[in-house]
Amino acid sequence: MDLLRFTTAGSVDDGKSTLIGRLLYDSKNIFEDQLEAVETSSKKRGDENVNLALLTDGLKAEREQGITIDVAYRYFATPKRKFIIADTPGHIQYTRNMVTGASTANLAIILVDARKGVIEQTCRHSFIANLLRIQHVVVAVNKMDLVGYDQGVYDKIVAEFKEFSSRLDSLIDISFIPISALHGDNVVEKSVAMGWYDGPTLLYHLETVYIGSDQNHVQARFPVQWVIRPHSDEHHDFRGYAGRVAGGVFKPGDEVQVQPSGFTSKIRAIHSSDGELEEAFAPLSCSILLEDEIDISRGDMIVKSNNPPQKGQDIEAMVCWFSERKMVPRGKYILRHTSKEAKAIVKGLRYKVNINNLHKVEDDFEFGLNEIGRVQLRTSSPLFYDSYRNNRTTGSFVLIDEQTNETVGAGMIV
Repeated sequence: MDLLRFTTAGSVDDGKSTLIGRLLYDSKNIFEDQLEAVETSSKKRGDENVNLALLTDGLKAEREQGITIDVAYRYFATPKRKFIIADTPGHIQYTRNMVTGASTANLAIILVDARKGVIEQTCRHSFIANLLRIQHVVVAVNKMDLVGYDQGVYDKIVAEFKEFSSRLDSLIDISFIPISALHGDNVVEKSVAMGWYDGPTLLYHLETVYIGSDQNHVQARFPVQWVIRPHSDEHHDFRGYAGRVAGGVFKPGDEVQVQPSGFTSKIRAIHSSDGELEEAFAPLSCSILLEDEIDISRGDMIVKSNNPPQKGQDIEAMVCWFSERKMVPRGKYILRHTSKEAKAIVKGLRYKVNINNLHKVEDDFEFGLNEIGRVQLRTSSPLFYDSYRNNRTTGSFVLIDEQTNETVGAGMIV
């Protein structure tokens, strides 16, 4: 079975945690004792219905305020597919949490309150999904029960979102589903009250959406994480380069090039925990054996000679700032890109993005917490990278404060 990672996004009280609780409950992915605990907590709180949001909101502050603060990861499976859910917060002050949760997602569920329609937070979360190259989006129009399951309300929201999303270039697969997370309409089972909707339920869409083409299977990239030398009698001459394939396909016999040295060789064999492989492709973890003895260490990258990555010390990137200490021009940080680390200095701040209206702010040269914008960086040694548009792994990095070791920013190379 393949794995689908998806994230939920939406305004405060749009029902993200309730939707995930409903998915887990109706697909029989929670235990009886968990349900009993939620029922007991719901009664103590005086809730009219079983509060399924309590299945994901684990922090005490989240339960008290009825909001999501941290990113909560939940795992479940159906006979067709495995899932990892990132339940991310909707508040603007937790934008960094949403970016973290959505950075590895294949699909985003953007919830819209049927009573409020498309609002600023909807546009903000759609922009972040677009920035993070999440190609598959489900716009779940929630709380349809509170508008009498009116098709006209749903159609109006669909038209509003289509008009806004036409300005975003990464959202290439958008689906619209009217739901009621509280009552389970169109979440796992088809809604009787919305006979006018003839599309799939949310779970069916999650089970069947095609994500095989999301990975870059053209540009071969293999960042080396570790060199395996057993030093045993059985594997006396074994030298494998371990890592995770970040793009393309590698096969024994392929001619490859090692960056930064530029030396070339051929792949002798590919090994994984399941034994020897005939091919390796993203996102498989494996070890590659070469025919020639080449000096390779952590931070190097094995690529195909006919399609090398870009190489340089000057990069431009969209950065989301995570720290309460502001980013300033000439600021110095550690940049971690794939398995490589290098020192970096901020050469300049091009502009910030007002993520509520997508306007560029070009006269403010400090980056504060949760702000997003375009930055110029120079690194102490060359990076081997692709644009984030082409490869989410080799096109992304994090910035780390040298003194505190705090992760202060996440970047997507332009």
